[in-house]
Amino acid sequence: MTSVEGNPRGPREIWLAGGCFWGVEAYFARLEGVLRTSVGYANGSKAHPSYEEIPATGHAETVQVTYDPSRITLEELLEHFFRIIDPTSKNRQGPDRGRQYRSGIYSSAAADLKTARAVVAQIEKKYRKPVVTEVRPLEHYYLAEEYHQRYLEKNPGGYCHLDLSSLPRKKEAAPGNYDKPSPEEIKETLTEEQYRVTQLDATEPPFDNEYWSHDAPGIYVDVVTGEPLFFSTDKYDAGCGWPSFTRPAESGAIVERADGSRGMSRTEVRSRSGDSHLGHLFTDGPADRGGRRYCINSAALRFIPLGEMAQEGYGALMPFIRQPT
Repeated sequence: MTSVEGNPRGPREIWLAGGCFWGVEAYFARLEGVLRTSVGYANGSKAHPSYEEIPATGHAETVQVTYDPSRITLEELLEHFFRIIDPTSKNRQGPDRGRQYRSGIYSSAAADLKTARAVVAQIEKKYRKPVVTEVRPLEHYYLAEEYHQRYLEKNPGGYCHLDLSSLPRKKEAAPGNYDKPSPEEIKETLTEEQYRVTQLDATEPPFDNEYWSHDAPGIYVDVVTGEPLFFSTDKYDAGCGWPSFTRPAESGAIVERADGSRGMSRTEVRSRSGDSHLGHLFTDGPADRGGRRYCINSAALRFIPLGEMAQEGYGALMPFIRQPT
C-alpha cells in the first residue's frame, strides 16, 4: 500500500504510463490539484533497473502523481491522461517505440483500479480500434535516475512528444529564506549532538534518538536552516532505528554525495541550503514507493506538527501531509 491510500482527507497517488515520461510529468505537474510528481519504472522483472535496462526488463516509463482529491478527482486526472495519449497505440506513443512506452494506469488501491476501468470503458466507446491501455495493480515502482526528475524544468528546450503550450503554469508557493547561519551562530544555537551530526558528519545511535519511532503528522525541516526536507506522509518504519523516508519533500532539497568512509561505499545525503549532513540513501526501501530509503539522523531534523505548520510559515505545504483519521 502507498503512504496515502485509504485516507480520503489526505493526498492520494496514481501511477500513469503514457510514453516518454519527461513530457507526461511536465503535463501533470502543471495541473491545479497535483501536489507532487516523480518519474520511474513500473511493473517489470528487475529490482532497481537503470534507464538503459528497461527495454529488456519490461518496465513502463511511469509518472507517479500525488494529488489532492478535494481539488482534482481521479476521474479528472484520467480525462487529462487520455487527452495526451493514443490509447489504441500498442507499445508506442508519438515517435517513441518499445514496450517501455506502453500506456497504462497502475494503483495499489482496488477502488482506484475500479474507477480507472470505468473510465477506460467510456474511452473505448470513442474509438473504433481496440483500446490497449492497461489497468493493472502496481507491482512495484522504482524511481528513475535524478537527471530524469523534472527533466523539462531543468532542460526547457529538451525533447517532448507532447504540446505543453496550452497548459498554464501552476502557481507555486514562494520559497522561504533558508540561508545558512554563520559558523558562530550554528555553534551557539545547536545542541552538542546536533552540531556533531550536521557539521562533523557524525551518526547518532539507532533506537536512541528523537524521531526513529515518531509517527505524528507534520513536516521535518533542516535543524540548521528550517528548509523543508521530509513529510510525515513519506515516513515509514524500516526497522533500522533511525527515521526513514521514501522520498524528500522536494528532490532538489537533498544533495547526494559518494561516501567511501568507514570502508563502505555509500551515498551520503546533505541539505541543499544548509549543507547539513543528514544521513545516507539506500536502495532497500518499499518497492511500490520508489525503492529508496532515506536513513536520516534525528539530530539533523526539527519536527513541526501539522497544527503548527501555518503559524511557522509552512502553511502552503499542509496539503502534502496525511491527516489522521
